[in-house]
Amino acid sequence: MSRHSTQLCPRFQIAINLVGKRWNGLVLQVLLQGPARFGELLERIEVVGDRILSERLKELEAEGVVERRVVPTHPVRVEYELTEKGRALAPVVEALGKWAEQWVEVPAGEEAAEPAPKTKRKAG
Repeated sequence: MSRHSTQLCPRFQIAINLVGKRWNGLVLQVLLQGPARFGELLERIEVVGDRILSERLKELEAEGVVERRVVPTHPVRVEYELTEKGRALAPVVEALGKWAEQWVEVPAGEEAAEPAPKTKRKAG
């Protein structure tokens, strides 16, 4: 075994664990479209709860993939966006999406439904 391959395996495993952890791929997919607030992420990733989303964002932030930015407005606004490291995952996420379109079958009844029209929420 070459020296190169022994260094690659642990890095590859760490990368797969990061991208493949439940909900992380969806978070990346949404943030590749631009910065988003927590509520926007929850709304767009309909299948994840707020506690889990919060955990995933903290993990991705600790890995240097996501940046939490406080916008000094009144009231204060918090946005999440990908760092340079996170944006570098774009080809990976896109390639996985293309692969899934060709090879992954969705069980009957689990096809993504057409999203309902967005309605504006009252501030409160």
